[in-house]
Amino acid sequence: MSGRRLLDKLWDAHEILRREDGTSLLWVDRHLVHEGSHHAFAKIAERDLPVAEPGLTFGVADHYAPTRGGPATDAIARMIDTLSENTAKHGITCFGLDDPRQGIVHVIGPEQGLTLPGLLINCGDSHTSTHGAFGALAFGIGATEVAHVLATQTVWQKKPKAMRIDVTGRLGPGVGAKDLALAWIAKLGADGARGHAIEYTGAAVRAMSMEGRMTLCNLSIEGGARFGMIAPDETTFDYVRGRPFAPTGAEWDRAVELWSLLPSDSDAEFETTVSLDASEIAPIVTWGTSPEDALPVTATIPDPSLLQGSAADRARNALDYMGLTAGRALTEIAVDQVFIGSCTNARIEDLRAAAAVLAGRRAKVPGIVSPGSQLVKAQAEAEGLDRIFTDAGLDWVGSGCSMCVAMNGDHVEPGKRCASTTNRNFRGRQGRGARTHLMSPAMVAAAAVTGHLTDVRDLLRGREVA
Repeated sequence: MSGRRLLDKLWDAHEILRREDGTSLLWVDRHLVHEGSHHAFAKIAERDLPVAEPGLTFGVADHYAPTRGGPATDAIARMIDTLSENTAKHGITCFGLDDPRQGIVHVIGPEQGLTLPGLLINCGDSHTSTHGAFGALAFGIGATEVAHVLATQTVWQKKPKAMRIDVTGRLGPGVGAKDLALAWIAKLGADGARGHAIEYTGAAVRAMSMEGRMTLCNLSIEGGARFGMIAPDETTFDYVRGRPFAPTGAEWDRAVELWSLLPSDSDAEFETTVSLDASEIAPIVTWGTSPEDALPVTATIPDPSLLQGSAADRARNALDYMGLTAGRALTEIAVDQVFIGSCTNARIEDLRAAAAVLAGRRAKVPGIVSPGSQLVKAQAEAEGLDRIFTDAGLDWVGSGCSMCVAMNGDHVEPGKRCASTTNRNFRGRQGRGARTHLMSPAMVAAAAVTGHLTDVRDLLRGREVA
């Protein structure tokens, strides 16, 4: 018998029962709700049901959170107020707009120590996979499932297959987790990991900070995976230690002892294994309308006529929407604005990386920098990063999902092109008719300085990225 994988250990620890069709009833350790969860609260209200475990549920105002003063519209204000009312009614802790800990749900969960190795974490948001960076079983769920978790603290789920993405070698200067994620998605495709849970392994992954690991797991969804995970290690423990909701004293020692048993056994087998050499990865940008439409910034836009069938049609449609032509160098693409933020890249490390490029330089295009939480914002301001952004001509705003989902009033105008640190470049993602190019924070900063897609390595010579 082969050894057990991280997936197996986490699944078995949370499985209450299994139906004949193989679907498991799983215990949920943390349930995170945001403004969009009002549908689920309405469902349990219809049946006059209480929240089963209010102490394990946490509310977060992020998707509609205003980043420039008050809510942009009355409808947005109602969404935020409804979250406050629902959480107050059921005795749920809420990180609302008046809370100094407020921020994006997938930033403040780890920041507060609510995210811990070994937990099962659910949220009505696909990028819940972010928390898998801690060796947690974390995945997004729909409105009906959110209601089920609120009422029972359990969720029905079919166990996915296991995929290992093993990354050897070392990432080069100016290349980070965002580039690695876009590289594997481009290689395997947007459906390449469909039906699988990804476990990221290898020297390059182990060398990453927790911020980098969160970015990598966050983007697992864009490659079709159900979720992504990284086994906990000393880097994980050092990050979690001392956080507000983390265990302390003897409980901490016991927790670390148990968490140390979570990594996959050396003889564990995976349904699929993919190997990548980190040293071969360059800074990546997207050119189309899917995260799989990604290439090294040194490349040229692909020619749809060289593709077959539906792939050719999709590429033509993407280029038409993006206003681009085949054969054009990616570095010739001018941008109208930039955005640094989102649950993918708005942590302190991301802001430092962008600031390292922008320091002493002036942006040629306007842009927004939205930190992932109020605590990240405060830390960035203590380090003087905000002044670097504002001196460069960018707007330093409040924390929230902001221009990633364009729900709070921050958006890209129709036909405008944005260099963005977000996770999705679908049609209209950042606003109706918006054209989005995904890339790392350092690459967005480079685009801001030059006014076009740029190889950040050219701007980093003689500088260090934190």
